[in-house]
Order: sequence, then C-alpha cells, then structure tokens
Amino acid sequence: MAAATQTVPAETKRHLSVVKPDGRAGFGALRAELHARCADEDLATLWSELTLPERKAVLASARMEPRDATRSIEMMAKHDRDSIRAAIGRMSRYASQLQGRLDSTHQPHPSQSLAANARRALEAGDTRSAMHWLDLIERGAK
Repeated sequence: MAAATQTVPAETKRHLSVVKPDGRAGFGALRAELHARCADEDLATLWSELTLPERKAVLASARMEPRDATRSIEMMAKHDRDSIRAAIGRMSRYASQLQGRLDSTHQPHPSQSLAANARRALEAGDTRSAMHWLDLIERGAK
C-alpha cells in the first residue's frame, strides 16, 4: 500500500491589525480608545496639561508624594498611574456633584417676582398695587 501524503498549510502569523473604520457602530474607535487607555496615553496627555499646583492636588488625593509632581507619567509605576487616575476620577465626580448642587439651588430670589409685579403695577399706573408689592418686598428683607 502506498502511504498517502498530506499537505499542511503553512501557519500564518496572527497579529493585531491597525484599527480601521469597520462599519460596526464605532467598534474600531472604541478599541483604539481602550488600547490608548491601557497604555495610559490619555492620562499622560492630561498630566502634561496640568499645572504644578494642580498636579500636587491630584497627588495629595492619590496619597502620593508632592515631589512626584515633576515626574512624567511614563516614568511612574503602574500602581502610581492607577492611583492618579482614581484620584482624578474622584475629584471629577466631586466637582460634578458640587456643580449639580449649585445648579439645583440657584433659584431666583422670591423678591424678583414681587419686584416684577410692582414694576407692572407702576407701568399700569396702579400705585396702590405697586405699594402693596413693595411692602411685601420690604417685609421679606427684615
């Protein structure tokens, strides 16, 4: 009997291709962003844009030494970079919460609507009503 010979296809090298638009609802862009985040490229960009006092504030929140403010992100250990990223996240959430509180509590003063009523009464020539609205404003100021 003759032995059958089999041909084995040559092994092709597998590699990550360059991210190209693929029409999958932005998956390629998301993948590129995740790769950049894993490499801390976004953190390096943000860190380079911070002033020295801002860096020191972030480092204080990350419980790191203030002298690290002059170091580049690339020269820091992964643990330190993760601590800085977490501190920036905490500070950002805190700032957003404060802004939300300010926006929700920033209501016009009640005397503004009373003054508008007094102004309309004066424009209409109704001094008695205008005096009533002004009296309410004065009572509220005491």
